[in-house]
Formats: sequence, structure tokens, C-alpha cells
Amino acid sequence: MKTVKVLDKKFKLSISAETIAKAVKEMAGKINNDLAGKEVIFIGILNGSFMFASDLFKLIDFDAQITFLKLASYQGTSSSGKVKRLIGINENIENKVVVILEDIVDTGVTLESIIKQLKGYEPAEIRMATLLFKPEAYQKEIKLDYVGIEIPNEFIIGYGLDYDGFARNLPEIYTLIAE
Repeated sequence: MKTVKVLDKKFKLSISAETIAKAVKEMAGKINNDLAGKEVIFIGILNGSFMFASDLFKLIDFDAQITFLKLASYQGTSSSGKVKRLIGINENIENKVVVILEDIVDTGVTLESIIKQLKGYEPAEIRMATLLFKPEAYQKEIKLDYVGIEIPNEFIIGYGLDYDGFARNLPEIYTLIAE
């Protein structure tokens, strides 16, 4: 079992880089099929989605834009439950199909806040793409249009996800080992 130590915690490998790449490729195929010919702007949610957004966007085979929105809701290994909008978007999204790119959807609180804010810009449609989804933790009714991998309700790091700002650079995803 491959493990890593980040700060004061140990994590075990749970999702390989190959499995991540396969999920991203499958999702890109569905998005290409569904949205080709439409005016689309992808909005990656920072910081966690930067690797996923980059890998997915490279596989989009139609003309589209990408931008990023930064929010914060995590402190340490648990959600603070409060979502703060830190950096907004400057692009015009009115009458465009917006595809929100999230690294992970757990409770749905962050997603709900993002959608509420984006609706004020009057997009034609808002779609949701997430690499990782924790169905056990999900508390909202928002439809997730594209889901890469369903995972248990555990704390994870790697591939853009962090523990106190560290481990985003890992190419795989690791799960916290209970002490």
C-alpha cells in the first residue's frame, strides 16, 4: 500500500493517476457530445480544480472559453460551512452555457453558492462537472451533469486537493488514514 505523509497526517493511495485520466477522458467525451456547437464557457473553481480543469479542457474539441473563480470553504480537514467569494469572474457569461468545473462535490454548499452567484449574470444554462462526488455527504438537490468518480465520505488529498495548502501536486488521490 503506497502512503504519503503530509504535515502531521498519513494518507494511503486511493485513486491512481490512470483512473483519474480515464474518468476525465470519459467526461470530456460526454461534454463534447452534449455541448458542441453551443457558446460555452468553463468556470474552474480554484484552488482545487486547477489540475482537473486543465486536463479536461485539453480534451474539449470545440471552441470554448475557460476562466476561474476562487472561493474558500475548507479549513484543515473539515468544511467551515461558510463560503466566501474571493475572486470573481470578468468574462461576460450572459446567454452562454456555463460549465462549472469542481474538483469535488461533497455537501453541495459551495456549489449552491456558486450557482446562486452565477445566475445573476444571466447565463443561458448552467451545467455542473465534478471529478469527484461524495454521495453520502451530499445535502442539496442540484443536478450534477457530469461526475467522474463517486467516492466515500472521507478526507482526500492530491490532484489539486489539499491539506492546509499542501499535496495539491500529487498526481494521484490519497485518503486520510485514521489514527
